[in-house]
Amino acid sequence: MARRKTGNVLSEDVDEARKQIMVAAERVFQRYGVAKTTMDDIGREAGVSRPTVYRYFGDRDTLISALIERRSRMLFVKARKFLLDQETFADQLVEGLIFLVDRGRKDPLVRILVSPEHMQMAEPLVGSSGLAARLTAEMWEPVIDRAVERGEVRPDLDKQKMAEWIALVQFILVGRLDFDRPDDPVHREMLRDFVLPAFLPSAVPAAERA
Repeated sequence: MARRKTGNVLSEDVDEARKQIMVAAERVFQRYGVAKTTMDDIGREAGVSRPTVYRYFGDRDTLISALIERRSRMLFVKARKFLLDQETFADQLVEGLIFLVDRGRKDPLVRILVSPEHMQMAEPLVGSSGLAARLTAEMWEPVIDRAVERGEVRPDLDKQKMAEWIALVQFILVGRLDFDRPDDPVHREMLRDFVLPAFLPSAVPAAERA
């Protein structure tokens, strides 16, 4: 049975209503850009008032963060299927990072949020808040856990710090203006030489080398 609608156009189901507002926000962000879009614009697109939008999302940053989570999880579904086709953790990490960055850059909303002119605005949303690390952990922890069981990853590494490091690498790759060719072997060489070794059992912690 279809959900009943309220006096406006939103569903009475809170989660569904939030989704409706986010879908409307996505359309407006793509039309006007993130910086120029107001909560009034989003309300008009959703067919509700600005106070109604604020009732579901306390402020604009909260709405944008929710959108990042929504778009990221949509991408994760595809990424997990892709990772299952990779036989080793080395391939999962290298090919997975390239897959996520390439698809993220092609996503119309994610591209707006991470484009150079919006990085200053996006940083407190996905960086300082810890959102990027949390989403990265959600994506990668199951992969890392299985790799540890297979002996492909150092068991002494802190998972939260691993997620923070992978998130940072993703941001670096996303921001590279030359990352328009995901098939470029230079990207893979860089990841295998400078990122992958930190996870391998053969890596020796700096404290032990001192």
